Amino acid sequence: MSLENKEQLVRYKGKITCNRSILMSIINLATREICGVSGLANISKFKMLNFIKKNNNQGLKVRFNPNGTLSIDVYVRIYYGYSVPDIAYKIQENIKNGISAMVDMKTAKVNVHVMGVDFEQEETDITA
Repeated sequence: MSLENKEQLVRYKGKITCNRSILMSIINLATREICGVSGLANISKFKMLNFIKKNNNQGLKVRFNPNGTLSIDVYVRIYYGYSVPDIAYKIQENIKNGISAMVDMKTAKVNVHVMGVDFEQEETDITA
């Protein structure tokens, strides 16, 4: 293939669109895969963050930057006993890798907000 043909292919590739709900699903799955994450936080409970309510997706906020990258905010609850910095780093990497692999988009930044700590429920012995 000549250089001119390659340039034409690049020029006429077209436009890729991705529904916001697909991105939200990818982010949700990538976050919940991390050991120590209890789940996404219900951020509508926090009065300061009521402006995020419009997303209808608890614990996630996605912004499309003018340069074509994504800025993502994830609000999570974690289990007691796990390292917050370690979990936050793993969430960031998993989201970046998931979005890159599934929709071939780049993430400018992934902000992880830990909104609370949950304690695992202990199973009670019914026979006792």
